[in-house]
Amino acid sequence: MGISMRRRSIRDRRTSFDLRRTTFGFALVALVVAGGGMTVRAAWHSALRDPVAAVLLAAAVLGAGTVAVLRRRRARRVAAAVTEAAYDIVDTGLAELDAAAEAARTQDPDAPPEAAHPVDYTQLDPYAFEEAVAELCRRDGCADAGVVGGAGDLGADVLATTPDGRRLVVQCKRYGTGNRAGSQDLQRFGGTCYAVHAAEVALVVSTGGFTEPALDYAEQCGILCCGPEELAAWAGGGAPPWEPAAAVPEEPRAGLSGP
Repeated sequence: MGISMRRRSIRDRRTSFDLRRTTFGFALVALVVAGGGMTVRAAWHSALRDPVAAVLLAAAVLGAGTVAVLRRRRARRVAAAVTEAAYDIVDTGLAELDAAAEAARTQDPDAPPEAAHPVDYTQLDPYAFEEAVAELCRRDGCADAGVVGGAGDLGADVLATTPDGRRLVVQCKRYGTGNRAGSQDLQRFGGTCYAVHAAEVALVVSTGGFTEPALDYAEQCGILCCGPEELAAWAGGGAPPWEPAAAVPEEPRAGLSGP
């Protein structure tokens, strides 16, 4: 369920500091001050030569200043009114959008969530693939599932406890298409999963599938094999490999070869 977040009113937004705008403002102030100083200086020298012209100039400047102040105050009032109206319009629109989104969320609470795009496990690096398999285990009730792979892992990449209390040992083979896990891979895992890791459920997950000799060895040693099809079904919400319901009918192995 999404969490409704209150939108901040535009009134609460602060204008960020703009170096270019600030520099331009100081330059403009400097030009105004310099121009004003030169005007005052010229007027002073003119007043010394012609007092009547100086009085007329001072009156004109005073009148212009008064008109500018009055117009500025009126302009400020108009600008404030327009800004306030714009704030009200925008805030009303944002409130309506929030109300519409909330109504859409509560209109059909039983609607199923959007289907997530399937993960392409062959594009993950080996460590990310191990993490993904551990996450699938946690999703299906193995709360303590964790990645233990690395140097000296002795064939165990993920260790967990199934919901019915069995010790689960997983080896992850992130292979490319056409690169199947062979019997040697299964033999190395079979030599440690029971004797070293005390597995009660031994599982090999391979994105490239398995060779026929590897499947034969796994069947003899009680090792579960999860190939790309089984992994896709598991990730899509199917039964986990350690449950009997996860077993799929064997397909003919014609054409499979490898050590």
